Amino acid sequence: MSKLMFRLLRREQRAFLARDRGAWGDHLGRVRAFLGEGFLAADPARPLLVLGAGSGLEVPWTLAPPLAEGWDADPWSRVRTWLRHLRWAPWTFEDATGGLADLEATVRRALEEPWSHRHRDPRAAARRLAGLLPSLHPHPAALAAWIEGHRPGTILAANLMGQFGVVAEALVEAAFGKASPWEGDPERPDPLAEALEAWTARAVAAFLAVLAQSGADLWLIHDRAVVFNGGCLELGPWADAWTGQFRAGTPPLEARDPLAGVDVLAELARRPGLRIEAKTRWLWDLAPGQRHLVEALHARP
Repeated sequence: MSKLMFRLLRREQRAFLARDRGAWGDHLGRVRAFLGEGFLAADPARPLLVLGAGSGLEVPWTLAPPLAEGWDADPWSRVRTWLRHLRWAPWTFEDATGGLADLEATVRRALEEPWSHRHRDPRAAARRLAGLLPSLHPHPAALAAWIEGHRPGTILAANLMGQFGVVAEALVEAAFGKASPWEGDPERPDPLAEALEAWTARAVAAFLAVLAQSGADLWLIHDRAVVFNGGCLELGPWADAWTGQFRAGTPPLEARDPLAGVDVLAELARRPGLRIEAKTRWLWDLAPGQRHLVEALHARP
């Protein structure tokens, strides 16, 4: 992975950890309880993989079985976990999407004229990048190889999928520098934003496909939506569309779908040989004016 990607991932992790965590008690308790249940239910004689292990803030490593291994692209994640839990677990430092390196190379290709090596006009580069992105099909080959080699009995994914699009956007913005690649008028279509949204959907779907074929118990936590509404917000019954999961009387939602339209529950439910053992959701007040609808799913082969 390039130095740019390392810097971006480190920046994202620092920004997350720097937020005021005073009101996160309920969220952290729920995450730790869910992942802890996955640790305790795992076969201690088989490998276990924690995807998106991060700094150990949400992952209760004190409950992890002896063959548990962490996976996180942030080069400092293992050190932070050791400092927090005194657990120096084996670790893999890889991109879980398998597509960020190709995305970075494609951004450079869009920005630079091959004959002169000069930067294109930012608007022209953004249009070119929007045209190139549909040819990219991220596939987590490193993750698939790890699973093939280790045959884990359990895989935990700790709020990882919702970060695919965030990191991809940060990569594009960092490459463009001070010149924003996005359409400034919200009333006009933005081909680049739409193309990157489609790339994110392909990355999430490919990641889920590898997990579904792993033969492991799956314990997945992820952001289902990021909601920017103020005032009261309450969850109602489960619904096929996440926008229908709020109680009647909720004002029109101002929200973003970090999974780019991929419904994890539906994707896992349609996989032959997988059954959904448990599902739960809650609202997480991450910051003033920003609440996340968090979904936790346990699926078993």
